[in-house]
Amino acid sequence: MKFGLTLPNSGVNFGATTAQQLVEMAEIADRSQLFQSVWVGDSLLAKPRMESLVLLAAIAARVERVRLGTACMASLTIRDPILLAYQWASLDLLARGRTILIACTGINPTGQVENAMYGVQPRDRVKRMIEWIQILKLLWTQDEASFAGEYYRFSGITIAPKPLAKPHPPVWIANDPTGDRERIARTHWRVVLHADGWQTGLPAPYDLAWRLEDIRQQAREIGRDPGEIETSNYHNININEDRDAALAESKRFLDTYYSADFAMDYVDAWTATGSPEQCIEHLLEYERLGFDEVTLRPTSWDQIGQLQRMMEEVLPHLAERDGRRARSSAPPS
Repeated sequence: MKFGLTLPNSGVNFGATTAQQLVEMAEIADRSQLFQSVWVGDSLLAKPRMESLVLLAAIAARVERVRLGTACMASLTIRDPILLAYQWASLDLLARGRTILIACTGINPTGQVENAMYGVQPRDRVKRMIEWIQILKLLWTQDEASFAGEYYRFSGITIAPKPLAKPHPPVWIANDPTGDRERIARTHWRVVLHADGWQTGLPAPYDLAWRLEDIRQQAREIGRDPGEIETSNYHNININEDRDAALAESKRFLDTYYSADFAMDYVDAWTATGSPEQCIEHLLEYERLGFDEVTLRPTSWDQIGQLQRMMEEVLPHLAERDGRRARSSAPPS
Protein backbone atom coordinates (compact mmCIF):
# COMPACT_ATOMS: atom_id res chain seq x y z
CA MET A 1 0.00 0.00 0.00
CA LYS A 2 1.26 3.46 -0.95
CA PHE A 3 0.62 6.78 0.76
CA GLY A 4 -0.47 10.21 -0.35
CA LEU A 5 -0.41 13.55 1.47
CA THR A 6 -3.60 15.60 1.49
CA LEU A 7 -2.99 19.32 1.97
CA PRO A 8 -5.64 21.21 3.99
CA ASN A 9 -6.14 24.11 1.62
CA SER A 10 -9.17 25.27 3.61
CA GLY A 11 -6.82 25.63 6.58
CA VAL A 12 -5.71 29.04 5.33
CA ASN A 13 -9.12 30.32 6.45
CA PHE A 14 -8.61 29.50 10.15
CA GLY A 15 -4.88 29.70 10.75
CA ALA A 16 -3.96 26.02 10.41
CA THR A 17 -1.61 26.76 7.52
CA THR A 18 -0.59 29.36 4.95
CA ALA A 19 -0.40 29.30 1.18
CA GLN A 20 3.39 29.15 1.31
CA GLN A 21 3.35 26.33 3.86
CA LEU A 22 1.09 24.21 1.64
CA VAL A 23 3.63 24.40 -1.18
CA GLU A 24 6.46 23.72 1.28
CA MET A 25 4.71 20.59 2.57
CA ALA A 26 4.32 19.31 -0.98
CA GLU A 27 8.05 19.82 -1.58
CA ILE A 28 8.92 18.00 1.65
CA ALA A 29 6.67 15.08 0.70
CA ASP A 30 8.18 14.94 -2.78
CA ARG A 31 11.77 14.83 -1.49
CA SER A 32 10.98 12.23 1.16
CA GLN A 33 10.34 9.34 -1.26
CA LEU A 34 7.67 8.16 1.22
CA PHE A 35 4.66 9.61 -0.58
CA GLN A 36 3.56 8.76 -4.10
CA SER A 37 1.05 11.60 -4.37
CA VAL A 38 -0.02 15.02 -3.10
CA TRP A 39 -3.68 16.06 -3.09
CA VAL A 40 -5.63 19.26 -2.52
CA GLY A 41 -9.29 19.73 -1.74
CA ASP A 42 -11.62 21.55 -4.09
CA SER A 43 -14.74 23.66 -3.72
CA LEU A 44 -15.88 27.08 -4.85
CA LEU A 45 -18.69 28.65 -2.84
CA ALA A 46 -19.86 25.66 -0.79
CA LYS A 47 -16.64 25.17 1.18
CA PRO A 48 -14.33 28.14 0.48
CA ARG A 49 -10.60 27.42 0.28
CA MET A 50 -7.56 28.15 -1.87
CA GLU A 51 -8.57 27.42 -5.44
CA SER A 52 -7.39 23.93 -6.36
CA LEU A 53 -6.02 24.47 -9.87
CA VAL A 54 -4.01 27.54 -8.88
CA LEU A 55 -2.56 25.71 -5.88
CA LEU A 56 -1.75 22.59 -7.91
CA ALA A 57 0.01 24.70 -10.56
CA ALA A 58 2.21 26.29 -7.90
CA ILE A 59 3.04 22.86 -6.50
CA ALA A 60 3.68 21.37 -9.95
CA ALA A 61 6.42 23.91 -10.53
CA ARG A 62 8.19 22.86 -7.33
CA VAL A 63 8.02 19.04 -7.23
CA GLU A 64 9.74 16.39 -9.32
CA ARG A 65 8.20 13.02 -8.54
CA VAL A 66 4.79 12.84 -6.83
CA ARG A 67 1.47 12.58 -8.60
CA LEU A 68 -0.84 15.58 -8.14
CA GLY A 69 -4.59 15.79 -8.01
CA THR A 70 -7.86 16.93 -6.51
CA ALA A 71 -9.43 14.93 -3.70
CA CYS A 72 -12.08 15.35 -4.95
CA MET A 73 -13.09 18.02 -7.50
CA ALA A 74 -16.43 18.91 -5.93
CA SER A 75 -16.80 21.93 -8.21
CA LEU A 76 -16.53 19.82 -11.38
CA THR A 77 -20.18 20.03 -12.36
CA ILE A 78 -20.40 23.82 -12.03
CA ARG A 79 -17.23 24.54 -14.02
CA ASP A 80 -17.25 25.00 -17.77
CA PRO A 81 -15.92 21.66 -19.11
CA ILE A 82 -14.10 23.12 -22.12
CA LEU A 83 -12.25 25.64 -19.97
CA LEU A 84 -11.52 22.94 -17.39
CA ALA A 85 -10.13 20.63 -20.09
CA TYR A 86 -7.84 23.44 -21.24
CA GLN A 87 -6.73 24.32 -17.70
CA TRP A 88 -6.10 20.71 -16.72
CA ALA A 89 -4.10 20.02 -19.90
CA SER A 90 -1.81 22.92 -19.01
CA LEU A 91 -1.55 21.69 -15.41
CA ASP A 92 -0.61 18.22 -16.65
CA LEU A 93 2.17 19.72 -18.75
CA LEU A 94 3.51 21.60 -15.72
CA ALA A 95 3.32 18.38 -13.68
CA ARG A 96 5.08 16.37 -16.43
CA GLY A 97 2.13 14.06 -16.97
CA ARG A 98 1.58 13.17 -13.31
CA THR A 99 -1.92 14.54 -12.63
CA ILE A 100 -5.06 12.70 -11.54
CA LEU A 101 -8.46 14.37 -11.67
CA ILE A 102 -10.84 12.90 -9.10
CA ALA A 103 -14.39 13.76 -10.09
CA CYS A 104 -17.37 13.84 -7.78
CA THR A 105 -20.88 15.24 -7.84
CA GLY A 106 -20.22 17.88 -5.19
CA ILE A 107 -23.63 17.24 -3.62
CA ASN A 108 -23.51 18.38 0.00
CA PRO A 109 -25.74 20.26 2.46
CA THR A 110 -23.71 23.48 2.06
CA GLY A 111 -24.01 23.52 -1.72
CA GLN A 112 -27.26 25.47 -2.03
CA VAL A 113 -25.43 28.73 -2.77
CA GLU A 114 -23.61 27.09 -5.69
CA ASN A 115 -26.81 25.52 -7.00
CA ALA A 116 -28.54 28.89 -6.98
CA MET A 117 -25.58 30.78 -8.43
CA TYR A 118 -24.99 28.39 -11.33
CA GLY A 119 -28.53 27.11 -11.84
CA VAL A 120 -27.59 23.49 -11.12
CA GLN A 121 -29.91 21.28 -9.12
CA PRO A 122 -28.57 18.40 -7.00
CA ARG A 123 -30.46 15.91 -9.18
CA ASP A 124 -28.53 17.18 -12.23
CA ARG A 125 -25.08 16.75 -10.78
CA VAL A 126 -24.67 13.02 -11.35
CA LYS A 127 -25.51 13.22 -15.07
CA ARG A 128 -23.40 16.34 -15.45
CA MET A 129 -20.44 14.60 -13.81
CA ILE A 130 -20.61 11.74 -16.34
CA GLU A 131 -20.98 14.14 -19.27
CA TRP A 132 -18.09 16.28 -18.05
CA ILE A 133 -15.84 13.21 -17.74
CA GLN A 134 -16.72 12.23 -21.30
CA ILE A 135 -16.05 15.77 -22.52
CA LEU A 136 -12.67 15.99 -20.78
CA LYS A 137 -11.46 12.70 -22.25
CA LEU A 138 -12.73 13.69 -25.69
CA LEU A 139 -11.00 17.08 -25.72
CA TRP A 140 -7.77 15.65 -24.29
CA THR A 141 -7.49 13.05 -27.04
CA GLN A 142 -9.13 14.46 -30.19
CA ASP A 143 -8.99 17.51 -32.43
CA GLU A 144 -12.10 19.04 -34.00
CA ALA A 145 -14.11 17.24 -31.33
CA SER A 146 -17.90 17.33 -31.14
CA PHE A 147 -20.26 16.41 -28.34
CA ALA A 148 -24.04 16.43 -27.92
CA GLY A 149 -25.25 15.69 -24.41
CA GLU A 150 -28.19 16.57 -22.22
CA TYR A 151 -26.37 19.49 -20.58
CA TYR A 152 -23.62 20.52 -22.99
CA ARG A 153 -23.08 20.63 -26.74
CA PHE A 154 -20.25 21.75 -28.99
CA SER A 155 -18.81 21.06 -32.43
CA GLY A 156 -15.34 21.33 -33.97
CA ILE A 157 -13.47 22.18 -30.75
CA THR A 158 -9.73 21.62 -30.33
CA ILE A 159 -7.74 22.41 -27.23
CA ALA A 160 -4.00 22.79 -27.55
CA PRO A 161 -1.58 21.90 -26.17
CA LYS A 162 -2.87 18.51 -25.12
CA PRO A 163 -1.95 16.93 -21.76
CA LEU A 164 1.38 15.13 -21.54
CA ALA A 165 -0.18 11.97 -20.02
CA LYS A 166 -1.32 9.50 -22.68
CA PRO A 167 -3.92 8.65 -23.68
CA HIS A 168 -5.10 11.24 -21.15
CA PRO A 169 -4.67 12.08 -17.45
CA PRO A 170 -6.39 9.47 -15.26
CA VAL A 171 -9.89 10.36 -14.10
CA TRP A 172 -11.12 8.77 -10.88
CA ILE A 173 -14.52 9.03 -9.24
CA ALA A 174 -14.98 9.70 -5.52
CA ASN A 175 -18.16 8.73 -3.73
CA ASP A 176 -19.35 7.86 -0.22
CA PRO A 177 -23.02 6.98 -0.74
CA THR A 178 -25.21 5.67 2.05
CA GLY A 179 -28.48 3.79 1.93
CA ASP A 180 -29.36 0.40 0.57
CA ARG A 181 -26.78 -1.70 -1.22
CA GLU A 182 -28.58 -1.55 -4.56
CA ARG A 183 -28.27 2.23 -4.60
CA ILE A 184 -24.64 2.10 -3.56
CA ALA A 185 -23.89 -0.51 -6.22
CA ARG A 186 -25.17 1.92 -8.89
CA THR A 187 -22.50 4.41 -7.87
CA HIS A 188 -19.90 1.66 -8.18
CA TRP A 189 -21.16 0.95 -11.69
CA ARG A 190 -20.27 4.52 -12.69
CA VAL A 191 -16.73 3.92 -11.45
CA VAL A 192 -16.43 0.69 -13.44
CA LEU A 193 -17.76 2.30 -16.64
CA HIS A 194 -16.14 5.72 -16.57
CA ALA A 195 -13.18 5.87 -14.17
CA ASP A 196 -9.58 4.82 -13.80
CA GLY A 197 -9.84 4.76 -10.02
CA TRP A 198 -12.11 5.01 -6.98
CA GLN A 199 -11.63 7.17 -3.92
CA THR A 200 -13.66 7.00 -0.74
CA GLY A 201 -13.51 8.78 2.59
CA LEU A 202 -15.49 6.13 4.43
CA PRO A 203 -13.56 4.84 7.46
CA ALA A 204 -15.28 1.62 8.59
CA PRO A 205 -13.40 -1.49 7.41
CA TYR A 206 -16.50 -3.72 7.63
CA ASP A 207 -18.34 -1.33 5.27
CA LEU A 208 -15.43 -0.85 2.90
CA ALA A 209 -14.76 -4.55 2.39
CA TRP A 210 -17.96 -5.27 0.49
CA ARG A 211 -17.74 -2.02 -1.50
CA LEU A 212 -14.26 -2.90 -2.74
CA GLU A 213 -15.40 -6.39 -3.70
CA ASP A 214 -18.54 -5.06 -5.41
CA ILE A 215 -16.49 -2.73 -7.63
CA ARG A 216 -14.12 -5.57 -8.50
CA GLN A 217 -16.95 -7.98 -9.21
CA GLN A 218 -18.79 -5.50 -11.45
CA ALA A 219 -15.54 -4.94 -13.35
CA ARG A 220 -15.10 -8.67 -13.85
CA GLU A 221 -18.67 -8.98 -15.11
CA ILE A 222 -17.98 -6.65 -18.04
CA GLY A 223 -14.58 -8.16 -18.77
CA ARG A 224 -12.54 -5.39 -17.17
CA ASP A 225 -9.47 -6.22 -15.11
CA PRO A 226 -10.25 -5.03 -11.55
CA GLY A 227 -6.56 -4.29 -11.11
CA GLU A 228 -6.94 -1.44 -13.61
CA ILE A 229 -9.10 0.47 -11.12
CA GLU A 230 -6.90 2.12 -8.48
CA THR A 231 -8.42 2.36 -5.01
CA SER A 232 -7.67 5.13 -2.54
CA ASN A 233 -8.90 5.86 0.97
CA TYR A 234 -9.07 9.52 2.06
CA HIS A 235 -8.02 9.51 5.72
CA ASN A 236 -6.59 11.64 8.54
CA ILE A 237 -3.77 11.37 11.06
CA ASN A 238 -2.76 12.98 14.36
CA ILE A 239 0.33 11.56 16.07
CA ASN A 240 0.42 12.18 19.80
CA GLU A 241 1.30 9.73 22.58
CA ASP A 242 -1.62 11.26 24.48
CA ARG A 243 -4.33 9.71 22.32
CA ASP A 244 -7.16 11.60 24.02
CA ALA A 245 -5.42 14.85 23.14
CA ALA A 246 -4.94 13.68 19.54
CA LEU A 247 -8.65 12.89 19.25
CA ALA A 248 -9.67 16.18 20.84
CA GLU A 249 -7.48 18.20 18.47
CA SER A 250 -8.69 16.16 15.49
CA LYS A 251 -12.31 16.88 16.36
CA ARG A 252 -11.63 20.62 16.72
CA PHE A 253 -9.78 20.60 13.40
CA LEU A 254 -12.41 18.66 11.44
CA ASP A 255 -15.33 20.56 12.98
CA THR A 256 -13.67 23.83 12.02
CA TYR A 257 -12.62 22.59 8.58
CA TYR A 258 -16.11 21.43 7.61
CA SER A 259 -18.24 23.76 9.78
CA ALA A 260 -19.66 20.61 11.34
CA ASP A 261 -20.01 18.82 14.67
CA PHE A 262 -18.63 15.34 14.11
CA ALA A 263 -19.37 12.59 16.61
CA MET A 264 -16.24 11.55 18.45
CA ASP A 265 -16.75 7.94 17.32
CA TYR A 266 -16.61 9.08 13.71
CA VAL A 267 -13.49 11.17 14.30
CA ASP A 268 -11.90 8.13 15.95
CA ALA A 269 -12.71 5.91 12.96
CA TRP A 270 -11.66 8.49 10.33
CA THR A 271 -8.34 9.41 11.96
CA ALA A 272 -5.23 7.45 12.85
CA THR A 273 -4.49 8.81 16.32
CA GLY A 274 -2.16 8.14 19.21
CA SER A 275 1.42 6.93 19.33
CA PRO A 276 3.26 6.04 16.11
CA GLU A 277 2.61 2.35 16.79
CA GLN A 278 -1.11 2.97 17.31
CA CYS A 279 -1.25 4.94 14.05
CA ILE A 280 0.57 2.15 12.22
CA GLU A 281 -1.85 -0.49 13.48
CA HIS A 282 -4.80 1.70 12.48
CA LEU A 283 -3.50 2.17 8.92
CA LEU A 284 -2.69 -1.51 8.45
CA GLU A 285 -6.44 -2.20 8.44
CA TYR A 286 -6.68 -0.51 5.04
CA GLU A 287 -3.74 -2.45 3.67
CA ARG A 288 -5.45 -5.67 4.75
CA LEU A 289 -8.57 -4.56 2.89
CA GLY A 290 -6.49 -4.23 -0.29
CA PHE A 291 -6.44 -0.47 -0.90
CA ASP A 292 -3.73 0.65 -3.29
CA GLU A 293 -3.26 3.92 -1.41
CA VAL A 294 -4.24 5.79 1.73
CA THR A 295 -4.03 9.56 1.66
CA LEU A 296 -3.30 11.27 4.97
CA ARG A 297 -4.21 14.77 6.11
CA PRO A 298 -2.81 15.98 9.45
CA THR A 299 -5.68 17.08 11.68
CA SER A 300 -3.54 19.55 13.57
CA TRP A 301 -2.53 23.18 13.71
CA ASP A 302 1.08 21.94 13.63
CA GLN A 303 1.04 20.79 10.02
CA ILE A 304 4.81 20.68 9.48
CA GLY A 305 5.44 18.96 12.81
CA GLN A 306 2.88 16.27 12.05
CA LEU A 307 4.31 15.77 8.55
CA GLN A 308 7.79 15.28 10.00
CA ARG A 309 6.51 12.73 12.52
CA MET A 310 4.69 10.86 9.76
CA MET A 311 7.91 10.66 7.73
CA GLU A 312 10.15 9.72 10.65
CA GLU A 313 7.98 7.57 12.91
CA VAL A 314 5.12 6.05 10.90
CA LEU A 315 5.65 5.61 7.16
CA PRO A 316 9.18 4.11 7.27
CA HIS A 317 8.00 1.45 9.72
CA LEU A 318 5.04 0.57 7.49
CA ALA A 319 7.48 0.22 4.59
CA GLU A 320 9.72 -2.04 6.70
CA ARG A 321 6.77 -4.26 7.58
CA ASP A 322 5.88 -4.54 3.90
CA GLY A 323 9.46 -5.52 3.13
CA ARG A 324 9.53 -8.16 5.84
CA ARG A 325 6.17 -9.50 4.69
CA ALA A 326 7.36 -9.72 1.09
CA ARG A 327 10.57 -11.50 2.10
CA SER A 328 8.74 -14.00 4.28
CA SER A 329 6.33 -14.89 1.47
CA ALA A 330 9.03 -15.24 -1.21
CA PRO A 331 9.78 -18.81 -2.36
CA PRO A 332 13.12 -20.26 -1.23
CA SER A 333 15.95 -19.75 -3.67
